Amino acid sequence: QVQLVESGGGLVQAGGSLRLSCAAFGRTFSSYSMGWFRQAPGKEREFVAAIWRSDGSTFYADSVKGRFTISRDNAKKTVYLQMNSLKPEDTAVYYCAADPAYYSGSYYRVEEYDYWGQGTQVTVSS
Repeated sequence: QVQLVESGGGLVQAGGSLRLSCAAFGRTFSSYSMGWFRQAPGKEREFVAAIWRSDGSTFYADSVKGRFTISRDNAKKTVYLQMNSLKPEDTAVYYCAADPAYYSGSYYRVEEYDYWGQGTQVTVSS
């Protein structure tokens, strides 16, 4: 089992940047592929980005490609989401999640992930 704690959310103006962090506690962090999801009020939780534990391959939703970057530091047991050129439509609660799969073609599915953090609010003002 692994516990996940997100941080780094906040209020930022459109065009600004934020870096989210997700610290893992418990089992070996490197044993998990990691994902970031977000959920806006009244909407379903949606995929943002993922990184495989096998080779560090990264994947992004079309809506954030070129603006967001996911990375991981296994020594620090932390996954990051660097968010640049933020837009008001990026406003949501952002969640990190852990998937024990070595690699997975279903990295974009909520059901693929076994463990979730509590979320951190990101608000982008226009």
